[in-house]
Amino acid sequence: MIQRVQTIYLLLAAVLSGVLCLYVPFAIGSDGNPLFAIQKPMVIGMFIGSAILSLISIFLFKKRQLQFVLGRINILLNFILLGVFVYWSLTVSGETMVSEKGIGMLIPIISIVLLVIANKAIKKDEDLVKSVDRLR
Repeated sequence: MIQRVQTIYLLLAAVLSGVLCLYVPFAIGSDGNPLFAIQKPMVIGMFIGSAILSLISIFLFKKRQLQFVLGRINILLNFILLGVFVYWSLTVSGETMVSEKGIGMLIPIISIVLLVIANKAIKKDEDLVKSVDRLR
C-alpha cells in the first residue's frame, strides 16, 4: 500500500533533504559567496542520511512499527542537523567562516514537520489495524 498519505510526506521529506539541500545555500560566507551543504561533509552526510531514512521508511509499509521508529530516528537526525546550524549561526563573531544565515537552514525544520505529520498518519493506520483485529 504505497499509495498512503504518509508516503507523500515521506517522499517530500526525502526530496527536501536529498535534493533541495544541494541547490539552496545554508549560509553566506565572509567573502560573500554562498555556502552549500555539499561543501561540508558532515552536513551533506546528515542530509543524505535523512533522505535515505525517509526512502527506506516508504518501502516498509507492511512493518508500520519499524516505519514509525525510523521516522522518529529521522526526526532526531534532523534535530541534530538543526542544532549544528544553530550553533554555527550563534558563534558568528565578527567575520568568521559563516557571516549570514541562508534559507537552507530552514530545510531541517520543514523536514521535521513533514516527518511528524507522516508519523501521525502511520500511528493512525496502526490504530486502525489494531481496532479491526479486536473485532475478529
